[in-house]
Amino acid sequence: MPLQNRVDPFGTLFRTPARGTFMGNRGGALHNGNREIVRPYLSRRWITCVLEFKGRHRTVMAPNRYTELFFLDEAVAFAAGHRPCAECRREKFNEFKAAWRRWKGMAPEAPLSADEMDLELHPARTERGRKVIYEARLDSLPDGCFVEMEQTPWLVRGDGLFLWTPEGYRQKRARPRRLAVKVLTPRPMVECFRRGYEPEIHGSWRECEVSADAP
Repeated sequence: MPLQNRVDPFGTLFRTPARGTFMGNRGGALHNGNREIVRPYLSRRWITCVLEFKGRHRTVMAPNRYTELFFLDEAVAFAAGHRPCAECRREKFNEFKAAWRRWKGMAPEAPLSADEMDLELHPARTERGRKVIYEARLDSLPDGCFVEMEQTPWLVRGDGLFLWTPEGYRQKRARPRRLAVKVLTPRPMVECFRRGYEPEIHGSWRECEVSADAP
């Protein structure tokens, strides 16, 4: 049976044989000695990592080690509340910091630590163990955001909405205007997208056929 270590755009940990293109963690061990998930996170340090880095090898869900989590792509990781890792994804972490500074009106070289960002990110992603979801107009959202429609996560990109599945994006719908939607991607991430950060998106969106059904 697959381990419960895949993450959907709601931030839920679930089981699937499908593979992800990014790894991450939530600050420590979320699993017990039987490799069962026993907590949703350990600290506010939620990060997104590459699958391979400097030849390091890990045993997934090893005892007393952080729980390896996997995402279809970076857009899903952001929706779940994870930012780029400052070690294995240093370049993307610096891009994220630069967008954060622009959002906050800071000078380009102003000091900004990961801890400072995590302190603001955490209450924007979860409150008392539940995901924070808020409303916004669909036409106001930048590419890379996730929204909930019909209790299902959809990726916002260009003129379309793309249906997420664990294996990839499977359907495209036209992106309606002037529609209020529930946003899954935390506000700070959305603001960083608006200011130039471009999350990496799984290439399956290019193969989606347009559905005539309106969301």
